[in-house]
Amino acid sequence: MKCESARDCIVLLKYGELPDELAGGLEQHLTECEGCRAELEAFQVFEERLALLPVLEPSPNLLAQSRMRLDDELDMIPPHGFLTQLRTNFYRWLGHVQGAPALATLLLGVGFLAGNFTLRYQVAHAPKPQKPVIVTGPDEGVDRGAVANVTGIVTMPNSELVQVTYNRVVPETMEGSLDSPQIRNLLMVGTRSAAADGVRRQSVELLTSECKLGHACQPTAVDGAEIRNALMVSLRYDQDAGVRMTALQGLQHFVGQDQHVRDAVLEAVMHDSDAQVRKIAIGLLEPVQSDSSVRQVLRTVSTQDANPFIRTASYNALQGSADIQ
Repeated sequence: MKCESARDCIVLLKYGELPDELAGGLEQHLTECEGCRAELEAFQVFEERLALLPVLEPSPNLLAQSRMRLDDELDMIPPHGFLTQLRTNFYRWLGHVQGAPALATLLLGVGFLAGNFTLRYQVAHAPKPQKPVIVTGPDEGVDRGAVANVTGIVTMPNSELVQVTYNRVVPETMEGSLDSPQIRNLLMVGTRSAAADGVRRQSVELLTSECKLGHACQPTAVDGAEIRNALMVSLRYDQDAGVRMTALQGLQHFVGQDQHVRDAVLEAVMHDSDAQVRKIAIGLLEPVQSDSSVRQVLRTVSTQDANPFIRTASYNALQGSADIQ
């Protein structure tokens, strides 16, 4: 993604209109581009300053004038166009057909025969489905760019084996250990699956368990940064609060090490729509409460947030920060 496109996406993000398919690309671009990160931070500072200003209600006179102007504009709308007239004539003709049972029966018979012929033609010329390709060895490579989506995940009991079903041109299945880079790549694709919420939830849960066990996510790991980025994207953009809470647990050990993780957790504290997610995010900030940016966010939330539960949690966290100092 180029900087020009990324800045357009930042504006859409701040207005809550960024499509899910662009969220991952924006997140990846922000990890690499200092200028666009500064643009995003400027938006955040602007929002925080706006939040401090009082909200002014429109005067009754302004509302009355606006309604009058709206009525005038509605009166100036031109008469119905050609399509509206065509629809009206169609319903009028339909009324005539209902009054003529013989004609209606004839039309129904013609439509039935035409539909039957079309169905037979489509069945005769439809391409035959291909059988799924099954890859059972963890050493077989998988190109993430060639994966359309992940459609199912099965975990083997009492083992680290995971079976991931995914689509290229036809459905495919790969089975391997959670330590396999190919399995991790598929799970990262699964965090962005739009087909089924269960796939996203399972993918985030498995990646989180790997982070907790220390098998992945570390800066020294080959795909550690990518897994953390996938969890941050889920935390910021997933519609399921349970998925966001699981992503928080996976990021817990990196709040003190990774500034990007810390920023994602701070965004969750300020903007997440679920109070329980925000409460967990506040708890995750305990090891870094001496950070000035963390204290500033907690101070803002403790005094201005609309949720008293969140205000109290932020206030208590600030008291803990004072004890540390």
